[in-house]
Amino acid sequence: MSDRLNVLKTYKLYVGGKFPRSESGRVYEVTDSKNRWLANAPMASRKDARDAVVAARKAFGGWSGATAYNRGQVLYRVAEMLQGRREQYVREVAEAEGAPKSKAAEQVDAAIDRWVWYAGWTDKIAQVVGGGNPVAGPYFNLSSPEPTGVVAVLAPQDSSLLGLVSVLAPVIATGNTAVVVASEKAPLPALSLGEVLATSDVPGGVVNILSGRTAELAAPLAAHQDVNAIDLAGADEPLAKDLEIAAADNLKRVLRPHPVENWTATPGTDRMTAFLETKTVWHPTGALGASGSSY
Repeated sequence: MSDRLNVLKTYKLYVGGKFPRSESGRVYEVTDSKNRWLANAPMASRKDARDAVVAARKAFGGWSGATAYNRGQVLYRVAEMLQGRREQYVREVAEAEGAPKSKAAEQVDAAIDRWVWYAGWTDKIAQVVGGGNPVAGPYFNLSSPEPTGVVAVLAPQDSSLLGLVSVLAPVIATGNTAVVVASEKAPLPALSLGEVLATSDVPGGVVNILSGRTAELAAPLAAHQDVNAIDLAGADEPLAKDLEIAAADNLKRVLRPHPVENWTATPGTDRMTAFLETKTVWHPTGALGASGSSY
C-alpha cells in the first residue's frame, strides 16, 4: 500500500501563450455531476479579459498574415497533440459531463476529428466564398474573404470539449484570434486545452482561455472596442440579448446562440463565414480594342 499523496493539478488561465493565475486571485470549486469536488478553477476578472484581448490583438497580424496552408498544418498539429492525450481528456470529459467513459470517448474522438476537419478547410474556404464577379466594364472584379479580427467566444455550457472545439476551431481556421470564456460549470477540459495549444505550433495569443463566471466576463468583452465579433453559444437568452445590445456599440459581428445545438452533427461552413469580411477589388483590364481583346 503506497502512502504517497497524489499531486493535485493546479489549473490556470491561458493568455498570450502563458499560464497566469487570475489577476483577482479568486478561484471557484468545480464539481462533477454528483457534486464531488474535482478542482479549483481560476475565476478570471475583467482585467484578465482585457489582457486577453490585448494578447489576441497582438497576435492577429502574424496569424492572419500566415498562409492558409500553414494554418491548416498548425490545426492538424493540435489534433495530433489531442490524440496523444486522449485518455486524459476522456477522464476529464466524463467527470465534467457526468457521462460514462464510452460516451466521453466518443466526444473526445469527435473533437479530435473536428480539428482535422477544420484544418482541411483553411485553404479551401476562400474558393467557396470568394470569386470573380461579372461587371459591365473593362475591369476585373474579385471578392476574397478576410478575417474580421479578435473574436470573443462564449463556449457552450453543456459540451465541455466537443462544443468548445466546434466554436473555437472555425474562428482560428479563418485567421481570426480568439478570447474564449470556458464553460462555467465544466471548465477543466478547456483549461487543459490551453496546455495542448501551448505545446503545439499555435502562436501565443492566437487563443486565450478564461474561466469563471460567464456573465461577468462576457459583459466587458461584448463592450470592448477592440473586439470585432462575439459568438454567444454559451449565453442564455436574457444574457445574449444584453450582450448583443452592448456589442452594437462598435458594430461587432454577433453570432446568436441556437436554442438546441447538436454538436455531433457535421458543422458546415456557417461558423467560418460568420467571422469573415469580404474584400472586393476592382482592377482595370486595359482598353478594349475592336476585336474585344484587352491585352
